[in-house]
Amino acid sequence: MNYRHGYHAGNFADVLKHLALCELLRLLTAKDKKLFVLDTHAGTGGYDLAGTLAGRTGEAAAGIARLIATPPAGRPAAVARYLAAVAVYDRKFGPSGGGLRHYPGSPRLVRAALRPGDRFIACELHAEDALALRREFAGDRAIEVRQEDGYKVLKAMLPPVERRGFVLIDPPFEATDEFERLARAVRQGLRRFATGCYAVWYPIKDEAAAAAFIATLGAPRRLVMELRIPGEAGTTKLTACGLAVINPPWRFEEAMAEALPWIASVLDGRARLVVPPASAPAPASPA
Repeated sequence: MNYRHGYHAGNFADVLKHLALCELLRLLTAKDKKLFVLDTHAGTGGYDLAGTLAGRTGEAAAGIARLIATPPAGRPAAVARYLAAVAVYDRKFGPSGGGLRHYPGSPRLVRAALRPGDRFIACELHAEDALALRREFAGDRAIEVRQEDGYKVLKAMLPPVERRGFVLIDPPFEATDEFERLARAVRQGLRRFATGCYAVWYPIKDEAAAAAFIATLGAPRRLVMELRIPGEAGTTKLTACGLAVINPPWRFEEAMAEALPWIASVLDGRARLVVPPASAPAPASPA
C-alpha cells in the first residue's frame, strides 16, 4: 500500500483522523500545564488540493469537500471546530475561487493548537516531504522538524520532561510488517510513558489483520473509531480505516459519539465507536 500523504489529502481517512486530532488537542490544552506533542509520520504540513499529488487522485471531493458543503447549522460541535481549523489554513493563501484549495496536514493542525511553552516535534523520513515540511515551518521556533524514523524518535523522547504528552502515529503502511512495527512502537511507548495520550491511525484492508492489531494494544483506557465508505467494484482504493486512541481525555468519547454518525451519513458510509468492555459501544450508523 502506498499512503504517501499528498496523494490522499482531505480524503475520508483524513477527515476521521483530523477531526479526532483537533478535538484531542482542544481537550489536552484546556489544562493549564505544558504539553509535549510528537507526530511520528508528519508528511509535508499542508497540501494544495489542486497540486500534482492531491490533484491526481481527487480524493478530497469525497471527503472534506462533502463536509464543507453541509449547512453549518446542522454540524456537531467537534465537526464545526475541525472545519473552522481547515478554513483558517486555507485563508492563509488568499481567495481560492469559492472552494477549498489548501488543506492542513496534522503538523499544521497541531501547530494551531499549541500554546506558549508547549513543545512539538514533527518527524518525516521521506526526504522530499521532510524538505517541504521544513519549508512549511521555516523560522517557526515552536516546532522542531526532524528527518528521522518516527518510531525511533518515539522510543528516544518518552517520557517527556513535561510529564504530559500526546503522540500521533500515522504510518504510510508501505512496509509489509507495518502492523507489527506499529504495535511494537505503541507497546514501547506505553512502557515508557503509560499516562500519555496516543492516537494511532491504521488502514482496514484486511479485517482480520486490523482486528488482530487492535487486540495487541491491550491498553485498558482506549477507544477505537472506524469509518467505512462505499467502494467501486474491483478498486484497490482504501475504503475503510480506524483510529485507536489510548488514554483519551475526558469528554472526548462524548464528542466522537456525536460526530462520527453525522460524518458517516454525509459520506454515505458507516462508522462505529468501540469503547472498552466496561462501556457499551455506540451503535453503528446506517449504511
